[in-house]
Amino acid sequence: MHSQTAIRLEDAILVDRLQSGDLAAFAELIDRYQDRLYNAQLRMVGNADDARDLTQETFLRALLAIPSFRGSSQVYTWLFRIGMNLAMNHRRRGQRAKAVRDPRGGHDPVVGRQAEHLLREASERAELPPDCQLEAAERQELVRRAIDELQPQQRAIIILRDIENLDYEQIAEVLELAVGTVKSRLHRARMALRERLAPYFAGA
Repeated sequence: MHSQTAIRLEDAILVDRLQSGDLAAFAELIDRYQDRLYNAQLRMVGNADDARDLTQETFLRALLAIPSFRGSSQVYTWLFRIGMNLAMNHRRRGQRAKAVRDPRGGHDPVVGRQAEHLLREASERAELPPDCQLEAAERQELVRRAIDELQPQQRAIIILRDIENLDYEQIAEVLELAVGTVKSRLHRARMALRERLAPYFAGA
């Protein structure tokens, strides 16, 4: 596994190549980060088609902005900043999420795994009983609905921290907030999630 230092160096080389007119470097950046960005935007908007459109728009805006990129932030946090702003604006326009389904039937397995992970995080951090009796599919749908009800920035901060595992400094860069503000808003977002989940665990 590459170290963060090695990744930043590789990204810087790709940016230098792209700023010199090498569009193949942009294809490499897309290959490197499109899956993470798409997954985060899917969590934000809840609809696969919208997430794909937003991911494409993110990379288009990044390509247009690359001449002014000076490396003051990491490439992926820069991309996430563009992408999450687009996703939050999309949510604020009132375009509500649709359930994400696997074409073969049932829920998307990636969504399911991430929902399970977030449920564990919420249970641990909100001191909810971890041995609830809900079935896996019910838990996934429960978490999906609970996250969908959060305000856009609360939703973003939960996704960045508890699903994407970004640290506080990286989240601060993405959302353009102070680290202290990130911590306080994350706490409020988790409490809001707890309030939505707690009734389902009342009898557990």
